Amino acid sequence: MAPEVGTEAPDFTLKDQNNQDVTLSSFRGRRNVLVVFYPFAFSGICTGELCAIRDDIGSFQNEDVQVLGVSVDHVFALKAWAIQEAYQFPLLSDFWPHGELAKTYGVFNADRGMAVRGTFLVDKAGIVRFAEVNAPGEARDQDAWKKALASVA
Repeated sequence: MAPEVGTEAPDFTLKDQNNQDVTLSSFRGRRNVLVVFYPFAFSGICTGELCAIRDDIGSFQNEDVQVLGVSVDHVFALKAWAIQEAYQFPLLSDFWPHGELAKTYGVFNADRGMAVRGTFLVDKAGIVRFAEVNAPGEARDQDAWKKALASVA
């Protein structure tokens, strides 16, 4: 079950593409966090969505907001993808235990062994302010993210 708007976001620590720990609660009191789950690095829709963030980074990540991408890919795959696509935001590995964070956020597809497209805006107090879960193959409307970000600014 995905965390509902108005509830505390489940905390986590995962390795990023540089094998560095990133902890959600470390942003408390400082920045809102846009947590973007996606199925797999190098896949078509995922690449399109994350490149849209990259190409309009100021709308998604700034002094008040941090973007965190999350997939079940290994850190080595995430590093190669980040280099290839010039992503300047953390890509977090939910590789092992496989998909545990995605399960916690209610976005793990056990039949396919992947996260589905889930997006969660966590405010500076650690509260979920926006939540959406999209089916595999269903791209997200990033304008809805921008509206949610404007609401916590």
